[in-house]
Formats: sequence, C-alpha cells, structure tokens
Amino acid sequence: MAGTLIREFCAENFEQVPAAVAAGASRIELCDNLAVGGTTPSGGVIRETVEYCHACGVQVMCMIRPRGGSFEYDMVEARIMSFDLKAAAAAGVDGVVVGCLRGGHIDRIFGKSFVDMAKRAGLQVTFHMAFDALPEGDRLPVIDLLARWGVDRVLTHGGPAGTPIEENIATLKRYVDHAAGRIIILPGGGITWKNAEAVAEALGVGEVHGTRIVPLA
Repeated sequence: MAGTLIREFCAENFEQVPAAVAAGASRIELCDNLAVGGTTPSGGVIRETVEYCHACGVQVMCMIRPRGGSFEYDMVEARIMSFDLKAAAAAGVDGVVVGCLRGGHIDRIFGKSFVDMAKRAGLQVTFHMAFDALPEGDRLPVIDLLARWGVDRVLTHGGPAGTPIEENIATLKRYVDHAAGRIIILPGGGITWKNAEAVAEALGVGEVHGTRIVPLA
C-alpha cells in the first residue's frame, strides 16, 4: 500500500500547495475558509494551483461551496455553484468537490443536475463530508445513489467530527464493503502522514485525505 497510496492534501488557498506536492501529495483538494469546512476558492487561486500542480503531475479537485453553514442551498446559491463549476472547469481542474442536502436528506434534484453538469465537463466528482450529516439510515442507500449518478468518491470521517479516526474504522469498513468498488470511499478527518498507511491498510482503500496527510515543515 505504501508505494501506491494516494494522499489527497486538503489545501486552504495556494500557500501550502508547493510544500505539499514536494512532500508527496498525490492530489490536491483546493478550497478556502477551512474554518467553516471549506468554500470555493477564487478564480486566480484555482488557476495558479492548476498550473503548478499539473506541471508536477498532480491533480486538483476544487471545492464548490458558496458559504459555510448548512449544506442546504436555495435557488440563488445553486446558480452560484453552477457558475463556479463552469469557471473551475475552464481553469482546468480535474474534478470538483460538492455536497448538497434538502430537508436533512440528499438533494436528489440539484445534486443530480450538478453531477450531470460536472460529468459533461469531463470532471471527477467527490461528494464531501455533507455525507456525514445524513441520518445513519440514509448513508448506505446514498452510496448506492451516488454510484448510480457516476460520482467518483465519497469523502467521509465515518463518525462525528472530532472523533479519532481509529474509532470509526468499523463504520468506514462497512461503507467500503458496501461500495464494493462501484465508488471510492475516501476516509478523512484525523488522518495524518503518521497513520495514513495504517488506516488505508485497515480499510483496504487506496486513497486518504487530510490537511496533514504529508509532513510539512
């Protein structure tokens, strides 16, 4: 696993991107405002990050989220997200990271239209930790739904925010087993360069995510 593990570094703005790539990040999730869980970065940040990373053979996944707070968006916010997706695609990103709920459950209407738009643009799609805000009983059916939509991966901590990742291994393994290769389960939250390989080995996954997924000076 050590030689093939994809380490996705969650970058706030461009500042740490060069150091993360130099330290072995295989992919960048680019966002802004990590204090609120991440929002859409500026167009300039996206373009600079894409140019730098692609020159290094590293992919860039761009967060599309208009604000912090809930993952439920009104029609204006949905239009903003659609515009931002098109701008990110034009800047050359490899994929987008999104999550949208409605009434505490997945937003089947906007969610499907957003994924379709991303796929038409040739982008990968990651459904982010909005997944962890779903009721427990929704999560396995949502994995099925996202796989049918063509979503590439689900980013999940497998438990309440702030809990040690080791406490969530059993839940994450259930998600991985249920996904059965149809969609990637991307564990994140509390995974560092020190425990990344052990977590990946325990889950049988080839990708891990975090802000400390590679050692930075």
